[in-house]
Amino acid sequence: METRTLGRTDIVVSTLGFGGAPLGAVGARIDDDTVAAIVQTARDGGIRYFDTAPLYGHGLSEKRLGRSLVDLPREDFVLSTKVGRLLVPTGQGERNTGMRDSEPVDFRYDYTYDAARASLTESLERLGLDRVDILLCHDIDLWTHGDDQPGVYETAARGALPALADLRAEGTIRAFGLGVNNWEVCARVLADFDPDCFLLAGRFTLLEQAPLDTFLPECLARQVSVIVGGPYNSGLLAVDERRRATYDYKPVDDARWERAQQIREVCAAHGVDMRAAALQYPLRHPAVASVIPGVWSVEEVRTNLALMAAELPEALWDDLADAGLARRIS
Repeated sequence: METRTLGRTDIVVSTLGFGGAPLGAVGARIDDDTVAAIVQTARDGGIRYFDTAPLYGHGLSEKRLGRSLVDLPREDFVLSTKVGRLLVPTGQGERNTGMRDSEPVDFRYDYTYDAARASLTESLERLGLDRVDILLCHDIDLWTHGDDQPGVYETAARGALPALADLRAEGTIRAFGLGVNNWEVCARVLADFDPDCFLLAGRFTLLEQAPLDTFLPECLARQVSVIVGGPYNSGLLAVDERRRATYDYKPVDDARWERAQQIREVCAAHGVDMRAAALQYPLRHPAVASVIPGVWSVEEVRTNLALMAAELPEALWDDLADAGLARRIS
């Protein structure tokens, strides 16, 4: 599999990464043996970058992923996790209702300096590993915090983000950045700090390309990499039944559904599975280092590997651009 170097670092990631959220989010719907098989299938296919976070299954994703990676040579894979939510005893925080795990903890937002460092220590304990390569400040965006986002940003700017910079300077981590759902907060951090990368979910995809205007060019100029999470826009670009289609984890609206069907028709005219186009389109931009769809079955891993390996005609991208469906990337 093709690899790319992350920003100005010496970290090399596979262009197809592994989104570890479902390993925790689905809870008991999969067992540890299945998780091990999923991770092994990913590695056999050439995937060398794995992402997780305390939020995903309230720590379950980190535990499961760590158990599946712990016996591998540490230099053979790249791992990222996140800070911003501390796991606390039940009753002392809140639960994410989108997670189906039964871990006996809640989470509490905490973007202070000490909490960021404590969060890393706790993540390493759950992972059972001695280090992570990339540490991301999680969800300091409008998407997560709404009207409270300005205050959240200021707290992180005084606390968590300087903590991540210090951890990098100390050599504890190799890179830092954000893991968010809005590109605008990435642009602000790019102006205010010296990050290595951004994990941007759902905002630079075959369906939407606003970051092409200013954000991605600035990342390229600054040699800061973008990791694209949610390349299927939480499912819209991966399903062909309206009842199963979601956008940002909610039922899709009419306008986006129709746009996705127009994209599907252009892909079909070239004999292309729209999912392959969705995975490969973001990687056409030189600032993008990896795309990391979430997976929770061996079959999903195999499917993504096949889609990533598919050879797509250049004329597909031209026709999508000419139809005003996906902007041309030169």
